[in-house]
Amino acid sequence: MRLTPLYRARFTYAEGWNVGLAESALSQHLFIAEGICEGRVSGTMRGMNHPLRRPDGTFVADFQGVIETGDGGVILFDLRGYDRAYPVGSRQVVGAITHVSDHPRYLWLNDVVCVATGEVRVTNDGFALVIETAELVWEPLGATFEGMP
Repeated sequence: MRLTPLYRARFTYAEGWNVGLAESALSQHLFIAEGICEGRVSGTMRGMNHPLRRPDGTFVADFQGVIETGDGGVILFDLRGYDRAYPVGSRQVVGAITHVSDHPRYLWLNDVVCVATGEVRVTNDGFALVIETAELVWEPLGATFEGMP
């Protein structure tokens, strides 16, 4: 397997809410995201992340949204992963992303699995996120498969 860069998303959460869960250190959050994507897929990005925050401070991402491309494409995405509670002042983001589109230029995304890595950084206005997304490209196993039934 190999990774091929797909896009970099830069965004902020325009609004957010959270609810602490009774008798638990868990909390449910809801964030509305707005930003841009640049790369093989480019355009404006909007979405909604509704992560669960665990007692260890890690957010379990559950993020759906849309990328509207400059050529009229609409690409829906679904990101699942972790927003790790470290390092202090800059959180690590890791995840898996799938996409779906009916635009002829982006149909190839409909069966692609992507991986993501990024950071959440504290700013004067709250925080900003940058997430790099790469296509996970299947490759033959070759010699590593020898000896298997």
